[in-house]
Order: sequence, then C-alpha cells, then structure tokens
Amino acid sequence: MKVLMKGNEAICQAAIEAGCKLFFGYPITPQNEIPEYMSKHMPKVGGTFVQAESEIAAINMVYGAAAAGARVMTSSSSPGIALKQEGISYMAGARLPGLIVSVARSGPGLGGILPGQADYFMTVKGGGNGDYFMPVYAPNSVQEATDLVFRAFDVADKYRTPVTILIDGMLGQMMEPVEIKPTAQQAFDKSWAADGNSDNRPRNVVNSLSLIGENLEKMNRDRFETYEQIKQTEIMVENNVKDGDEIAIVAYGTPSRICMSAIEDLRAEGINAGLIRPITLWPYPYDVFQNLPASVKHVLVCELSMGQMVEDVKLGVNGKYPVHFYGRTGGVVFEPEEITAKVKEILEKGAAQ
Repeated sequence: MKVLMKGNEAICQAAIEAGCKLFFGYPITPQNEIPEYMSKHMPKVGGTFVQAESEIAAINMVYGAAAAGARVMTSSSSPGIALKQEGISYMAGARLPGLIVSVARSGPGLGGILPGQADYFMTVKGGGNGDYFMPVYAPNSVQEATDLVFRAFDVADKYRTPVTILIDGMLGQMMEPVEIKPTAQQAFDKSWAADGNSDNRPRNVVNSLSLIGENLEKMNRDRFETYEQIKQTEIMVENNVKDGDEIAIVAYGTPSRICMSAIEDLRAEGINAGLIRPITLWPYPYDVFQNLPASVKHVLVCELSMGQMVEDVKLGVNGKYPVHFYGRTGGVVFEPEEITAKVKEILEKGAAQ
C-alpha cells in the first residue's frame, strides 16, 4: 500500500523496516525530520534514539555501535556531514558498516537551507584523511530513496564499510506516494565485532590504528581489494540514451528529473537527447560513456554546483566527446527551459564548426 510521505521521513521508516535499531544524530536543517521521526518511532521497535551533543559525538557513537555489530544510522546536512568526516574516516579504516544519510544544502560554510549538490567532492572522494572510499547512492525520488535504504544497509554489512545516501533538500522535503517494501534481512557474519561475547573466540579489537608501517599497508591494501569487489558488483546507473540521440545529458538526484522534463521538451521540438543518471556516485559508472550510440556527439553535465561530478564524467568520456557543463548554485534550481536552451546552444555551435 502506498502512502504519502516526506522524503526524510520515508527514509527513516525504511531504515526501521531494514532492522536499524540505533540512531545517533544532531539537528540541522533541512534534515531535522529524520531525528524527529527516529526519536518518536525507534522506541516502538525496541530501538534507541540519542540526540548527541554534536555531530562529532554522533558519528563516534555510530562507530561504537557498529563496532559492537549493531545495524546503525546517522544523518546530517552539509556542515554537519563535514564535521563527521573524521569519524567516517575512522569507520572506513576500521571497516565498520553503517548508514549515513546526507541531506545537502547550499554552501560553502553555513550557506543556506536551499538545495545544492556541492557536497559531491566531500562525499564521493573521501572527505576525511587517508586512502578510503565508501559506496554513495543518489536517489531521485522518495520511492527510490526508500528502496536504496535496504540495499545500503546490506552493502554496508556485506563489505564492512560505511555507506552514504546523498540527497538534496528538495528530495528530503518533498512528499510523494511511496511503498515501503521490506526485503528479507540477510544474515551477515559479524564474528569480527567487539560484542562482549568472547567465550568461543579470541578477544576482538576493532580500530584503524597500526604503528607498524607494513601492517597498516596490508590493512589498506586489503580494504582496496574490497573496493575492487564493490566496483565489480555494485554499480548502478540509469541510461536511456538511444540510437539517434545527438546529446547525452548527465545528472543525478532530483535535478535529473528536471533534465528529463527538458529532454521531453527537446524531443517535442525534434531534437534527440537522452539521459545518463548515475545512481551510485561511488563506484562511478565510468564505462557507460564508452558504449554510447554512434549518433552522440556531445555530453552535457547538469549540476546544482559550480561543477564537481563533471570531472568524473570527463574521466569516463576520456576525450571521446566534448563535455559541456551547466550549473546553478547558491540554492538556485535550474528550470527545464535553461537546459533546453543550453542544448540548443551546444548543437548550434557544433553545427557551425
């Protein structure tokens, strides 16, 4: 049965259905509905909600709960996620699973509460210290966000890694019909956890510290072998670029929906365009750009930033097509008409050359 839910709240309900029993967070707009919802509903399922004294405290509580083997979640918005970066790096180094929901606002600094996508670098490239990555999902609807919550928890437990669901303030605040579709919870080996049960095994120590260079190098190499497995099995992308399309538009999150409206308008005018929508921002679907139809002559990247994902698109294209960029920032959201105008400008210049 579908119900009308706000994005932030639907994510919470999905997390509860996925078996999350611990939530640690701190208020910041535009994600405040998440801790509010969890504070009300976690006790109903025997779970625990804690409003920490800071974002730094919250992520370290997540670290502790994950180290004990619990299924745990936190959330925040851009400046708060920045404060959590040290703890996220620690979790990655200690190979601890957990879900981080980032509801991005515009920045830098305090910025504003309007939506933005300028947290891409911080989230996708590893915002904390050291060599690490983590899976990052970028849904473009409330339904997809809830579906990805189940997947994110399973991926976190399967590969022993923190996972982020990155949305913008639009998706967090918008209301859409959604059906929470629980999946059968998988059983994951957590014999590594420091859960206090050491009767039949050696004492577990879970941390990211090694003062011996060779040991730390092995820890890092082992973790990167896991990253290679994730790259092979967990990439998600929507690609509706068809033979005959002259231009491929690349966008993620809710701005991809605006781009789809623009594509419909362009097709009505006889201009053929298609959309590439990365759903995993890490690992990034680089290969999709090497298998586009021969009719494609240009790639246009649309972001609510001054240009961040565009760098990954250029890596994927690898010089095969000219890559163009259109962005708005400061919380200003582009309209379909802006995208159609940019496409026409690109095609006109290309035809004149």
